[in-house]
Amino acid sequence: MKSEDLAQQLKFLMEIDRLKGIMRQSPLLDQSRKENSAEHSWHLAMYAWLLQEYAAERVNVPRVIQMLLLHDVVEIDAGDTPIHNTCSREEQAEREANAAVRLFGLLPEAQRDELMELWHEFESVETGDAKFAKALDRFQPLLVNVFTGGGTWSESNVSYEQVLERYGPVIRHGAPALWAVCEQWVAQHFTNAKNNEKNS
Repeated sequence: MKSEDLAQQLKFLMEIDRLKGIMRQSPLLDQSRKENSAEHSWHLAMYAWLLQEYAAERVNVPRVIQMLLLHDVVEIDAGDTPIHNTCSREEQAEREANAAVRLFGLLPEAQRDELMELWHEFESVETGDAKFAKALDRFQPLLVNVFTGGGTWSESNVSYEQVLERYGPVIRHGAPALWAVCEQWVAQHFTNAKNNEKNS
């Protein structure tokens, strides 16, 4: 063990403690507060482990879990950008790429390269592992919005069509069976919302 490697690894681990302070727009299911990005990443890792049978193709679950634990680390520098935000995707991608260089650059070279490669794989969504990971990253907040009576959809005045457009392709691509369930949830949610509006 090289003492300089350990120092770099510990520096990185201490730096990513800051992810616990990055607040997302999604509430907890009990609606007591918003979730943070570290909680979101942990929960997605559990989703990958328990829902692996729904992946569109055979996946390497430990790699998917690694991707999900890693995918939002860049938010330490770049911040969380909600799916319904209208900011430029190019701008967001540039901020996140710069964050990846700085944060993964804290590690010894071999680990820096390994994490950078895994993060790029998730972002490019070309492999089966990345497609499933990205699908879960859309599925979890959709579930939260449905089971909190609208969550960020209500706050951002998101329409039924926008939900289908923003969540559908990614979830269907990586986990079509989960999207089939989502379609039912979303249709029921917006039907209920419309009925509640009429009756109020």
